Amino acid sequence: MKNSNILELCLSPDLGGLELYMVRASHFLDAKTNVVSVINETGKLEQYYKDTEFKYEKIKKSPTIFSYITAKKLANVIDENSIDIVHLHWTKDILVAVLAKLLSKQKPKLVQTRNMTMTRFKDDFYHRFLYKKIDLMLPVTYQVKEQIEKFIPKSIRPKVEVLYMGADAPEIISDEQKEILRNKYSLENSFTVGIVGRIEEGKGQYLVIDAIKELVKQGIDAKALIVGHAMNDIYLNSLKNNIIEDGIEDKVIFTGFTTEVQKLMQVCDVIVLATNKETFGLVLIEAMQSNIVVVGSDSGGPLEIIDDNESGLLFKTKNSADLSMKLESLFRDKLLSKRLAQAGKSKSDEMFCSEKQFEKLKIILENL
Repeated sequence: MKNSNILELCLSPDLGGLELYMVRASHFLDAKTNVVSVINETGKLEQYYKDTEFKYEKIKKSPTIFSYITAKKLANVIDENSIDIVHLHWTKDILVAVLAKLLSKQKPKLVQTRNMTMTRFKDDFYHRFLYKKIDLMLPVTYQVKEQIEKFIPKSIRPKVEVLYMGADAPEIISDEQKEILRNKYSLENSFTVGIVGRIEEGKGQYLVIDAIKELVKQGIDAKALIVGHAMNDIYLNSLKNNIIEDGIEDKVIFTGFTTEVQKLMQVCDVIVLATNKETFGLVLIEAMQSNIVVVGSDSGGPLEIIDDNESGLLFKTKNSADLSMKLESLFRDKLLSKRLAQAGKSKSDEMFCSEKQFEKLKIILENL
């Protein structure tokens, strides 16, 4: 790959696991080959490139009907940098990437890391046009691979190979630092349940709040630490209003946007992923690598990350009562919690180490 030129593409305006995975992939591959990243000029990713040695370009993401304009700009970047492979991450970038490939002189190969579920057949003219131009799809779970094989006809289906996401080994903070953070967020000695991610209904913050409410009823000093920024003020306000009505304002802490996510995970007794349709669940891996016990919904990606009652616990999707029971078991059985956390760390180190997964990505791209 020393002679290959890679373009990492993500025009998403958001900042989450998908977007950060693109950043980490570009930084890792940059040490192995020539990489240029293309990001949304109004997005949140520039902070990871500005004032660094990593090469990047900003493009304004036009509305879908004007995708040709965005694609033309991308094609120029491809030709100016003699790009051999475009690695895209956001599903909404497929059309732009395909058009850019056609408009460019280089005609690079297209590789898509597939983070999203696929739920309907892609057998119409539009999707046949798109998928014929993609050379390789990298679903992040075997579940997504099965969906791709089910919904994309074999005649137009790109080559498909599963590649799990990996997480970087966290910087473990000291007990003193943990105490400072716990005091900062009024956690003190409470049993702290963390949930990390954008605040939106699909992420299931309401389930954690309902579970905390039940734990408090059981006489447990439990608090929820909700880490992330709100995507919808209506949903956020509804959560806060319900908290007030239930009289548990002091039991639920919202951090808002923060750059201390991994540090905050380490002050939690357990990290919950409550999404009802999570494709993967990178936050689970990050918590496991921090030696924090994890609880995930029993659907989608968490099923491939958590071995129930071995490396974490699974709860019935959208069922706050079951979640509360699982959390109570961890509170009352410290040996169980410790055993699950240790096993989770071992599994994450073995299967979901960032460097191992990116090495696999490098080999996959080399074999193109």
